Amino acid sequence: MKKILITGANSYVGTSFEKWLSQWPDEYHVDTIDMIDGTWREKSFAGYDVVFHVAGIAHVKETKENEHVYYKVNRDLAFEAARKAKMDGVSLFIFLSSMSVYGLLTGTITKETIPIPRTNYGKSKLEAEHLIFKLLDDRFKVAILRPPMIYGKGCKGNYPKLSALVKKIRVFPKIENRRSMVYVENLCDFIQQIIESTTMSSGIFFPQNSEYVDSSSLVSVIASVNNVKIIISKVFIPLAYFVKITKPTIYYKVFGDLLYGKDTYSIGSYKRQIIFEESIRRTEQ
Repeated sequence: MKKILITGANSYVGTSFEKWLSQWPDEYHVDTIDMIDGTWREKSFAGYDVVFHVAGIAHVKETKENEHVYYKVNRDLAFEAARKAKMDGVSLFIFLSSMSVYGLLTGTITKETIPIPRTNYGKSKLEAEHLIFKLLDDRFKVAILRPPMIYGKGCKGNYPKLSALVKKIRVFPKIENRRSMVYVENLCDFIQQIIESTTMSSGIFFPQNSEYVDSSSLVSVIASVNNVKIIISKVFIPLAYFVKITKPTIYYKVFGDLLYGKDTYSIGSYKRQIIFEESIRRTEQ
């Protein structure tokens, strides 16, 4: 039986992963520890095979006042947890980073793409990666996850905002685009494969669904699952261009291309890949 410690209580990915592994109670023992009050430093990590670090700050509006908090939590706390894991004899440390380290609103990310984060969230995650990788050796493996937008039932971020919007509007521009996304159960399956693999335990990983997502198709499926009638047509493209002029950031988040190139990065080893339409049905219902 593998013993796994999730550092970061009440995290969406952390709780989802614990629930995922509960399908195999005889194979995995999972504990979760809160990282907020500092008492975690008194707990020994000895005996755990894996530490999965999910604690961090995200989906919070960045200000000058909270800038230091991003680095204190997303970078310093993560490195401290990794260092403690190594000292206590843990063999694998998994760090939940983000696609945000690249700082792109639109484009295709390849192996030549240099991370240039634009936000404190992205910068703090990238700096944490660099520090944690310095701990890597033959006895201490480090796996960095840079997922794109994660979605699933109860998720936070841009997906629930889009879902709420679909239930209010009746028309949507049909613009062909491609975006990398990852359904939370597919992500959990991927993490499980890292833990079980003897060849892919260290490195930077880019888990995503096997299919790119088109925003118009995403809106269509969300509407269908919720029995919402919505017209998706090229006739409404001028509406999108108006958004591009007035709120370009929102435009690129909704209609722009942002993806990991499949010819460069493997989508990972999934045993139970859940297809796009089914993932939206599970998320919405």
